[in-house]
Order: sequence, then structure tokens, then C-alpha cells
Amino acid sequence: MLARSIAPGSRLAIIRHGEAVSNAEDTVGGHDTCQGLTRHGRRQVEALAERLRRTRELEGAAALYSSILPRSIETAEILAPVLGDLPVLRTCSLCERHVGEADGLTWAEYEARYGREVPGVDDYREFAPGGESWAGFLDRAADAMYSVMERHPGELVVIAGHGGLIGTSVIRFLGVPGNGSGFRGYADNSSITEWEWTGKRWWFVRYNDAAHLDAAEWGTERGLRLAAPGWVSGEPPEPIAEPGGNPASAPGGAAQQAKSGSYG
Repeated sequence: MLARSIAPGSRLAIIRHGEAVSNAEDTVGGHDTCQGLTRHGRRQVEALAERLRRTRELEGAAALYSSILPRSIETAEILAPVLGDLPVLRTCSLCERHVGEADGLTWAEYEARYGREVPGVDDYREFAPGGESWAGFLDRAADAMYSVMERHPGELVVIAGHGGLIGTSVIRFLGVPGNGSGFRGYADNSSITEWEWTGKRWWFVRYNDAAHLDAAEWGTERGLRLAAPGWVSGEPPEPIAEPGGNPASAPGGAAQQAKSGSYG
């Protein structure tokens, strides 16, 4: 995607929310059922806030955005005091992929009811009735991030957002083909992913910077960093071929397409 009318020097820092209740319970946390952050998730974001207070690495941010999902709003509210007490600008355009009737299901229930999506094949299939397709989500999320940056030319914008936004930034900013079907990404909770527009191309400043969670900082084996879920390093079974040679979206595998940009 072209960078439209973004001014050179414009910066975008996308911070994934802390661990959410839906993450801990392995449920699909949409507009109706998102319950915000867990206690551990709040600690993760507080650790980032302390880091930012100490390093001032996002000092001078011009705006702080969130989605309208509670896990995103809570994250932004924890960070606001170290970002100059910026108001939290909430917009649904920065929400995670809209899940429709799957809202509140466990991921196992989702897979049993709707099957898994095949990357590069099911890109235009709704997540569930009333939800977004993968390609539709990528377009909506990319447009939202471009629009935010156009409102703040040459400035730093911080989004307290979602794994899907981070995945979208990689896929759309770098022009990954096939709607990112060959890309597997996972951003830790409360991590920073940062971009800067040079005037001709994107400078990919950093990805999944979560040093504030590391073990040395907290004196425990994993610190505040949670283990990556199993779908990150595994592959689902190959789709079953239907008569005529078309792959079927068979249930029983990981909901790979939904999670390929680290859904959350």
C-alpha cells in the first residue's frame, strides 16, 4: 500500500495491550465479551510505563489512540501519565478483527463450529456471521493507521492496540503478498513495534520490543513474559480436499488465519 500523504519523519509506535482475560481464558474476546486486562496484564503494562518513564524513548508523542475494546483502553490509560497525560482517543477503526457471532466462544468451540481458515484461500470468508474477513480486516486496519498518521504529520503517534494491528502493519506497510499468507508473527503483550516514514519507504524501527518483561528485570525464570501459544510454532493439518480438488476448511486445526497476526 502506498503511504498516501504521510509526512516524512512521521512515526508510529504500536503497543500491544497487556495480557487480556480473553487471552488467559483462550476465548474470542470481541466487542460484547472483552473483559479487559488480567492482573498480570496490568503488571506488564505498568512495567512498560516504568521503562518509558526512565528511558523517555517515546517522549514528545503527539497523540495516544486506542480501540474501543476494554483491553486496549486499559492499556492506554496506564500509559497516558508517562506520555504527557495525553487524552486517550478511542476509535473502533483500530479494533481487532470483528468476530461477529463468534464473540465469547472458546477457540476450541470456534474451531468446532466454523472450522479453520486456510491462509491464502479463505481470505474473503467472514470470521463468523456478522464478522470480518481476513482481507477486509487488513484493509480496514491499514486504512485506520494511515489515517491516524495523516492527522499528525511529522509527529509520533502511539497506539495502544492489538496483535492484529501489528500484523497488519507488517503485511500492508511492507507489501507482503497473499494477504500475509507466508507470514507468521507474534507480538508479546505490552511490546512495542515502531515505524517511521522516510518520505519514500517505511523504516521498520523495531518489532516486538518487550525488554521490560525480561527475566533479568524481574528475577524469575520468565520475568513477566508469557510463553508464546502453541499455534505460533506449529502448523495445522493440511485441509481436506473436496470433490473437484478444492481445499475444505476442515475443523480441528488451529484457527490459524485468525491468529496469524497474533490475534488479541
